[in-house]
Amino acid sequence: MTNDRRVVHAVRAVREAARAAALDAWAVLMPTQCSGCGTPDRALCAACVSALRAEPKAAYREDLTVWSALDYSDVVGRVLVAYKDGGRTDAAPALAAALRLAVGAALAAADPADPAQASGGIVLVTVPSSRRAWRARGFHPVDLLLRRGGLRPSTLLLPCAGVADQVGLGRQQRLDNRSGSLVATRPLAGSRIVLVDDIVTTGATLLEARRALRQAGGEVVGAATVAETRRLHPDIQRSRETD
Repeated sequence: MTNDRRVVHAVRAVREAARAAALDAWAVLMPTQCSGCGTPDRALCAACVSALRAEPKAAYREDLTVWSALDYSDVVGRVLVAYKDGGRTDAAPALAAALRLAVGAALAAADPADPAQASGGIVLVTVPSSRRAWRARGFHPVDLLLRRGGLRPSTLLLPCAGVADQVGLGRQQRLDNRSGSLVATRPLAGSRIVLVDDIVTTGATLLEARRALRQAGGEVVGAATVAETRRLHPDIQRSRETD
């Protein structure tokens, strides 16, 4: 090993030691637990960060292609619920990295011949939180993740009707519950859009968002989410906005 490489490795080791010491000191002042496994003194432990490493996969809800970075289970589910409903925004960097990869996959699929051109001409539209969720959280979870990932969310949808709690509803019930619940904020003729949300189950919310955008003249070329789940039964570890 050359002297230069030894210096680089030494600097890295010092930085890692300093980071660990800072985390230990912070844990004394502000005790916390890993939101993925409950390990004390860490916002998100190394094992749970590893579980959040994304491998985007395509799923289909009717004829809408949805690229999801992670499977919604175990660690992923706990971290997402803690982030959305528990105020654990310390998990945002890891979740943002996963969502960025899913968005990248959706953009590449929208124009395989020239992904760079697609990314420049496609608008990322997020599904709005309900007014109740906004009041409870004080932030929009998906918008925050996109911004942390260096991407720009567009607010082109607004709720126009109340919806019931989605937890425990079957696929058709969720579709009926969401039907007519969103409206576009302006005419969108000529706009190409990738929808972005946190979790997809039946796809009811994404399909309703696509309907509203299409009605305004927009073209939805795909969707991206942090995670996908196929579980359709109540689960105390699921956010109540999971669609």
